[in-house]
Amino acid sequence: MSKVTFLKLTRIVLRFVLRVIARVEIQGYEHIPATGAAIVVTNHLGRLDAIMAVILSDRNDFILMIAEKYQKSVFWRWWGRRVDALWLNRYETDFHTLREVLKRLNTGEILGMAPEGTRSETEALQEGKPGAAYLASKTGAPIIPIGVFGTEDRVVKSRLKRLRKLDIKARIGEPFYLPPMDRKQRDAYLQQSTDEIMCHIAALLPPAYRGFYLDYPRVQELEMEMPLAIRPYDDILDPDLYV
Repeated sequence: MSKVTFLKLTRIVLRFVLRVIARVEIQGYEHIPATGAAIVVTNHLGRLDAIMAVILSDRNDFILMIAEKYQKSVFWRWWGRRVDALWLNRYETDFHTLREVLKRLNTGEILGMAPEGTRSETEALQEGKPGAAYLASKTGAPIIPIGVFGTEDRVVKSRLKRLRKLDIKARIGEPFYLPPMDRKQRDAYLQQSTDEIMCHIAALLPPAYRGFYLDYPRVQELEMEMPLAIRPYDDILDPDLYV
């Protein structure tokens, strides 16, 4: 079975599972391009985020990355081979994976990643890492921010234990580009660009999920630029999210 066929089957199965266990609302799906390089960035609340990443795009040239800790799992090694996934060491610079990602982006594939690097223990945004900013600066690919909530591990366990459906929302923002890197100010550029990326994600989330970026003025600027219909402060969240 080819990678494309296997990935299509995976999406069919995952979408069926989500329909059974959750009510999923997705806004801005049209912002994900059908072709061409792009870097999709999202917050990371729980294990279900990985499923959301797979189903949010129908593209079969999606670059999937799996954390190094899952290499010991027979299932994840098997699944990773079938979808041509890349193993990512999150705790040190992984030059091999970095080179492969750059190569694939430069051939027009699409990458999904969480700049925070790991699931948030506070259920709100953590400070972002510079990987996404670096890749965007090297490839010139557009960045597509996504804010997801309702996938917190605590909430998922509580809801399913009581046989209640999950309520998951995903907001996909408009693509944006980073300015060219000034090599003389590399560190400052990466920090500023990472902040810009994370503020775009934060603006798509209700304030309770913005965490490290809650008080960044740029978040409020971006939020005010959004159509009224999708501004996150209009959300009335399920009280289960806070208990």
